[in-house]
Amino acid sequence: MVLFRRLLGDVLRAERMRRGMTLREVSAEARVSLGYISEIERGQKEASSELLASLCGALDVPLSDVLREVSDAVALEEAAIALEVASLEIATLEVGGTGLRGPDVVASAA
Repeated sequence: MVLFRRLLGDVLRAERMRRGMTLREVSAEARVSLGYISEIERGQKEASSELLASLCGALDVPLSDVLREVSDAVALEEAAIALEVASLEIATLEVGGTGLRGPDVVASAA
């Protein structure tokens, strides 16, 4: 399952690190507690739109850029999940004896 809050936290943390900022610096600039920002970055808390705008302001990054990056990460995770499901379905068909990877095995109790 794709968790938006986890991916948002990953993007915010990466942006903070890219800018060489500490949690303390972002906290002071955004006027949000350091602990709360940490929980957001770890995907443990949901960020309200106001809080997200404040964090983006502190990081000097447009909200649209953050949301676009999160959207791209969601799309990648969804694609990976779809690929995994498809692989499992193919493996199930193969194990089920459909002949995709060789002849069916027929057992007889003579």
